[in-house]
Amino acid sequence: MKRLLTGLLLLFASYASSQDTLFWETDVRKAAEASLAEKKPLFLFFTGSDWCGVCKRLQNEVFSQPQFLEWSKNVILVELDFPRNKQPDPRFVEQNRLFKEMFGVTGYPTIVFAAPSKIQNQFYYARIGSLGYMAGGAEVWLNAANQFLSTQK
Repeated sequence: MKRLLTGLLLLFASYASSQDTLFWETDVRKAAEASLAEKKPLFLFFTGSDWCGVCKRLQNEVFSQPQFLEWSKNVILVELDFPRNKQPDPRFVEQNRLFKEMFGVTGYPTIVFAAPSKIQNQFYYARIGSLGYMAGGAEVWLNAANQFLSTQK
């Protein structure tokens, strides 16, 4: 009986965690459409997914935490990846480069909060603020992020 109960708990836990995963959009245009429709700012995560140790640290210490999962419902998550050891998705190489230049990103990880607008089918992006890695875990990082987002309300 104890084994059965343990097995059911593990099954439920894996089901629950699979339901509570982050969705990272990679197409900024789709993300901007969602941002406008849902009235949420963009969360642009500039990363080197396969080589940037600090990016991985940010993901482990902040993005994988339950409080970030809950908080992320307030933004549209977008990953702009600059890998070195794997072939990047060719559909997004130019897009990512343009956004890196547009927002003056010079290091990784960089998170840019932006508010898109659309005029005659053309998107424009207003920078709200930006963050990088911060020691202290999810609570410290989310407090800093909330300072930027509170200016948009």
